[in-house]
Amino acid sequence: MAHAVQTATRVAQPAVSRRRPGSRTKIVGQWLLVAAFTIGALAFIAPLLLMLSASFKPIAEILRVPPTFLPEAPTLDSYRTVLETAPYLAWYRNSLVVATAVTGFCLVTSGLGGYIFAKFEFPLKKPLFTVILATMMIPFPVLLIPQYLIANKLGLLNSLWALILPGVVSAFGIFLVRQFVAGIPNDLIEAARLDGASEWAIFIRIIVPLVRPALAALGVFTFLISWNDYLWPLVAINDLEKSTIPLALTFFNSTHATRYDLVMASAAMAVVPVLIVFIIFQRHIVKALVLAGMK
Repeated sequence: MAHAVQTATRVAQPAVSRRRPGSRTKIVGQWLLVAAFTIGALAFIAPLLLMLSASFKPIAEILRVPPTFLPEAPTLDSYRTVLETAPYLAWYRNSLVVATAVTGFCLVTSGLGGYIFAKFEFPLKKPLFTVILATMMIPFPVLLIPQYLIANKLGLLNSLWALILPGVVSAFGIFLVRQFVAGIPNDLIEAARLDGASEWAIFIRIIVPLVRPALAALGVFTFLISWNDYLWPLVAINDLEKSTIPLALTFFNSTHATRYDLVMASAAMAVVPVLIVFIIFQRHIVKALVLAGMK
């Protein structure tokens, strides 16, 4: 018995020794991967940190050579000047109204459209879905003039409705929700119908909770796209009071091109809502990407 134990020990020891170099290589690879991701994260976040730091510096410290990373004498004078010399709160309100309205309408239409295309059968279903997907390949400059003419005929130019209505329906949103709804078992929906649930009840109580990660990710993407939109507001809006943040910042920065403290302060205030939305819905975005990868 002792001889058998010694033999087994001698046989097992080389196996352990053979596994050690592999485990060390794996640990080194993990640390290298962490270091690479850390360097990449710092490269992406460095401009944001420099912008925030410069927004609290006086103009003399911003122009100092060599530059300082952290402000030596932090001040809010640049923020105070921006709010006093420009209708920044009105621009903020316009952007929030447009981005929130576009996001809300887009989530409703994308949820309904994705559910219908995934779980209902009707004539010309596949050709219609193909046409919707084909619209994703059309660049926006091609649609700019027709969209302007339609808005002009409807009398929507120089109003916030001209910025809201074009984003009510999203082909990408319908496609994204449709892919998630397609993975929901039909038996679950049929069981709800047998229990007497209406189609609206099924959609609100069953479909929406199950595709919440996809809707959250779509909402964040839609909010960011609407908040950062520049070309269409530039064409549709003529009044500075009705401008959105990207359009207004261009005008503000052009009139204060040498006041880097004001430029940094105005840009920092424009980033705040985007950061808040991303922080709140970050978990849902990651979950949506994980589920999409599993599919």
